[in-house]
Amino acid sequence: MPKALEHLRVLDLSRVLAGPFLAQNLADFGADVIKVERPHHGDETRSFPPYLRDDAGADTEDSAYFMSINRGKRSVTCDISTAEGQALVKKLAARSDVLIENYKVGDLKRYGLDYESIKAVNPKIIYCSITGFGQTGPYKNRPGYDYIFQAMSGLMSLTGERDDLPGGGPAKVGLAICDVITGIYSSFAVMTALAYRNETGEGQYIDMSLLDVTIAAISHINMNYLVGGIVPKRMGTAHPSIVPYQVFKAQDGQMVVAVGNDVQFAKLCGILSLPALPDDARFKTNVTRVANRDALIPHLQAAFARETVAAWIERLTAVGVPCGPINNLQQVFEDAHVQSRGMRVEVPHPRAGKLPMLANPARLSATPPSYDRPPPQLGEHTREVLADVLGMSTQDIERLAQAGVI
Repeated sequence: MPKALEHLRVLDLSRVLAGPFLAQNLADFGADVIKVERPHHGDETRSFPPYLRDDAGADTEDSAYFMSINRGKRSVTCDISTAEGQALVKKLAARSDVLIENYKVGDLKRYGLDYESIKAVNPKIIYCSITGFGQTGPYKNRPGYDYIFQAMSGLMSLTGERDDLPGGGPAKVGLAICDVITGIYSSFAVMTALAYRNETGEGQYIDMSLLDVTIAAISHINMNYLVGGIVPKRMGTAHPSIVPYQVFKAQDGQMVVAVGNDVQFAKLCGILSLPALPDDARFKTNVTRVANRDALIPHLQAAFARETVAAWIERLTAVGVPCGPINNLQQVFEDAHVQSRGMRVEVPHPRAGKLPMLANPARLSATPPSYDRPPPQLGEHTREVLADVLGMSTQDIERLAQAGVI
């Protein structure tokens, strides 16, 4: 199959999650992604357990975390604190279309690898910097991890049960959501910059901030505040503007119901054997249901408790009421629909035979994602890249290795 981005070379100087996630998105569609890592140590996520096991059942050096966001890349080790290491990165940047980095603000300038320095050797470069707080503003030099941005963006003020209920209080999302969303937004930003370059021949600088991205991702909830001026509070699994839209306890477990309109509400009440509720003035429209939420929910909860999750889902789905079970990850990957969509793929791996991975969810009819190259070992492609991309001789490469530059 053709690969949409096989004409692009990406220099990935990033580590941990947001930047590598962006770079992997580009690699999935054919870009030649060269991941530059520290000699002997590499990306920090290489040391995050659990590890892949080989055919004999022994742990390898392959971290599941690292492998989740670094497939399709070639790994080059390079000590950028040395003059020769800096020169190597500049040479690679001169032959690249995109450079991705997530160093602290100003760090790469010390090594002569900031945007202005790279632009001098490659004016057409798309240079994407990913930081916690961005390149400007009073917080620009602060360190930060995903958890910090979940708190500072307002996300944690919206996530969790109400303070007056058992277990109430702020809660973080169960994954590093700010990093992941930043990787997605950054993918869009890079492709936009490349489209502009195709028309004008001009490269550009991209400033991505995890705090900015998370605030933007709060989307309509933020818009509600900006328009109405009311600070929203945590509501557990409930929705501030739609009722019923939350978790209910069935006979054998929990499930979610998301009733988006009055027709669906009437169907829900029919299935629950509560035919009088849709005609009750308190519950007739979504607006009145939101206003009378506390009066409505106990009726629904009492009805749901009479049957199993599976029974309710079968009945509600049959009449077009959106609902679903709360799956654990084992149940997710055993689900027939998830399996039919191919969200679990296998990539050939030199130490494990086959490596299970998550598929890229973007389904393109002509240029789908591919998974030809497993996540690299540290420095696996150093000599290959220096020879093929920079045309260096075996003797010059060996001299750099002996000097500890690579």
